[in-house]
Amino acid sequence: MNQYIVAALWAVVGGAAGLGVRWGSEKLARLEELELGSKWWQQFGPPVLCAVIFAISRLETSSFPLLVVRSVFVVVLVQVIFFDFEHHLILDRVMFPAMALALLVGLSALLGGGLGLWHQDWWVGIVMGLGAGLLFLLLALAGSAIFKAEALGFGDVKLAVFMGLLLGWPYTLSALFYGVLLAAIGAIVFIVAHRSMKGTIAYGPYLALGSLLVLLQLP
Repeated sequence: MNQYIVAALWAVVGGAAGLGVRWGSEKLARLEELELGSKWWQQFGPPVLCAVIFAISRLETSSFPLLVVRSVFVVVLVQVIFFDFEHHLILDRVMFPAMALALLVGLSALLGGGLGLWHQDWWVGIVMGLGAGLLFLLLALAGSAIFKAEALGFGDVKLAVFMGLLLGWPYTLSALFYGVLLAAIGAIVFIVAHRSMKGTIAYGPYLALGSLLVLLQLP
């Protein structure tokens, strides 16, 4: 079958997964006593972004088991992007299972399996996860001490740990670079749009988007 037809079919799967992200986010928001908005980007953003990323992933990945595993992580990152944009909150109910799955995929290298996302030794993801988490923890504590306010949330710290577990070396650094760059652009857009430097932006969506960009480039 033509690869573009297969990619289109996988995009349909991605769209369905994105609808699941929206549905799941609604359930999670109720558990957190939050109310999801009804703006067009909030409703249609997850299925559209999932469909696009799924299609690209199918074109770049020949192994179906690897494609499925990567697609699961795409769903996690898309949920983080839209939920954090809306509520400035990254949920433990999402991050802890995602970290556990990323750890298991990394440890699959011990079994000689083909599901490893980065073709590295099993311990690399663990080291990068701990390193990225520690870096963001220090930044969060320093920001709170300097600005007397929460500069980075602990949700961002957990997201950094997940990024390290998922991407390993040196891809975590690339994802962090993309995330910081995209966050700077987002901050400029925010300042221009609001004509004020007052206010805060959520960093999680930009870090997650940086992870998506790198995830598409993994070997």
